[in-house]
Amino acid sequence: MKELISYGDGVHAVDSGYGRPQLAAVHVVVQDGRAAIVDTGSNASVPRVLGALAALGIAPEAVDWVMLTHIHLDHAGGAGSLMCALPAAKLLVHPRGVRHMTDPSKLWEGTAAVYGAERAFELYGRLVPVPAERIVPATDGLELQLGRRTFRVFDTPGHARHHICIWDASARAFFTGDTFGLSYRELDADGRCFIMPTTTPTQFDPQAMHASIDRMLAMQPQAMYLTHYSRITEVERLGADLHRLIDTMVAVASAARGTGVARHVEILAGLEQIMREEAARQNWALSEDETLDLLRMDLELNAQGLGVWLDSQRVAEAETA
Repeated sequence: MKELISYGDGVHAVDSGYGRPQLAAVHVVVQDGRAAIVDTGSNASVPRVLGALAALGIAPEAVDWVMLTHIHLDHAGGAGSLMCALPAAKLLVHPRGVRHMTDPSKLWEGTAAVYGAERAFELYGRLVPVPAERIVPATDGLELQLGRRTFRVFDTPGHARHHICIWDASARAFFTGDTFGLSYRELDADGRCFIMPTTTPTQFDPQAMHASIDRMLAMQPQAMYLTHYSRITEVERLGADLHRLIDTMVAVASAARGTGVARHVEILAGLEQIMREEAARQNWALSEDETLDLLRMDLELNAQGLGVWLDSQRVAEAETA
């Protein structure tokens, strides 16, 4: 199966098929003939995940866990449909996300408001609810077993308030969703990865993101498994780069003038300049134009997230004045 990558420590990555190749990964962990799945992609990803299980010799009945890092639909849109195909599995999700899994109508409304109903359906399909009795709230410190393998839940806000990261004690690695940023394989240079923070349009909190990153680094992980895109090492170096880039992006946003569209355009231009400088620093494999084209959607979302964060800061300042 060409979309399946096996890392040799019981962890496997499946290209979810979302957007473009190597944009979003679903991870499958196999231990003692049982499996856990981390994030699900969209409804269109479900056949790929089931195909990966078959390639690994895992029957649907042998999947014990579907674990969501958060409920943004590129990570969780296929959760309900996948759970229908996995009769023994429990769904792990942050307590803030439980109600959206049992009744995804508000998730759908928010997505349709952004994309329009027709485009949202093309991207994600129809969201399927998950019965409440099959859901386990992912409280901080909760430990789960997969055969002899232990997972531990870390509550990791910053990208979103309903975000968790999952510590795999056997692999000494985290499944990080979006908290540890984005790292696209197209930009690797001589096997050297890069990292970029992702701020999300509505719940970015830079202080919380810094704290979540430091909390994970304190575990001295050997690797991180990102949804965008899969395994990275040199974790200490990349963690330092994340901290630096979060602060740089916040500084760019804080310096922007005006409001509305004009401010958004200024923030976006600043983020593009940060990426130009980072490309020179990291010696990325792509040209400047190719790099900006690859990152265009992420930069747009980051600019939106920084704008919402700025507005929230100003509201908080006005309330305490």
